[in-house]
Amino acid sequence: MTDKRVAVVLSGCGVFDGAEIHESVLTLLALSRQGATYQCFAPDIDQHHVINHIDGQVMAETRNVLVESARIARGEIQALSEFNPDTFDALVFPGGFGAAKNLSSLAFDGPDCNVNDEVSAAARGMVDRGKPIGALCITPAVIARVLEGARVTIGQDEDTAAAIEAMGGKHEITDHGQIVIDDDLNLVTSPCYMLDASVSQIADGAANMVTEVLKRTK
Repeated sequence: MTDKRVAVVLSGCGVFDGAEIHESVLTLLALSRQGATYQCFAPDIDQHHVINHIDGQVMAETRNVLVESARIARGEIQALSEFNPDTFDALVFPGGFGAAKNLSSLAFDGPDCNVNDEVSAAARGMVDRGKPIGALCITPAVIARVLEGARVTIGQDEDTAAAIEAMGGKHEITDHGQIVIDDDLNLVTSPCYMLDASVSQIADGAANMVTEVLKRTK
């Protein structure tokens, strides 16, 4: 058991325009089962767009990333602007295309993407303090844009791996449940739904990432 406190950054609610719900919930479950406490955060900004998760079409709606993320966090969430790296032992990013659309412009601009200032500040703040970061699915690519030279995995997708390399990162091919560790940056990544995965395989990836992240806390 551990008394570690972990910040979890969400990007909305739903795989195509926000945080991937399975990855988010299974990350929270892994943290709880391993004795850590967590606090969810999200930027208080509008989503890039809203997707109908039945037909994949863009809907004529505007939604807020923080408000939508609160659905996953059961209302227990704070604006990412309130995050203080001094008060947390680790920082974790579940996946979902919200990371590439709301936390960054990766989905649209590829290697030339911008990353939300609060996301960048949170990640850099943890690295500056020698504290670990965990990232699942597509979020390692976002982290690679923030942390130059980061060694990460998004699984086996060649285009995303090429984008990571173009941003100065280093990509390693992985399979279900595997993790990649960047010792220099104290960064742990796993591919999850960047592979064709079952929910049990997502649980394995989230748990393995969480185990290593908690092991690396001081």
